[in-house]
Amino acid sequence: QVQLVESGGGLVQAGDSLRLSCAASGRASSNDYVGWLRQAPGKEREFVASVDWNGGSTYYADSAKGRFTISRDNSKSTVYLQMNSLKPEDTAVYYCAAHQLGTHSVRTNVYVFWGQGTQVTVSS
Repeated sequence: QVQLVESGGGLVQAGDSLRLSCAASGRASSNDYVGWLRQAPGKEREFVASVDWNGGSTYYADSAKGRFTISRDNSKSTVYLQMNSLKPEDTAVYYCAAHQLGTHSVRTNVYVFWGQGTQVTVSS
């Protein structure tokens, strides 16, 4: 069982930056992958980025490439999502989630452990 708690959301203006944090606790396996996913009002939940908890490899959705950076600090059991050049279309509830498939996946239904979500609102 893995417990995830997000923090760092808020209201920002277009072009601003924001860093989300995801504190992880509980049993972890060598196959753990932690991702950030988001859900905008009226839209389906979508993949943003993921990181291999052990190896550190990363994978991004096209919408995140070049603007967002996912990273992890094993000593703090925390995963971060640095978001730069934010756009109004980035407005959503951002979730930290984890799966143990042993590879990156953009499929939201493979993530079995979820945080409660943090709201990010970008005004124009």
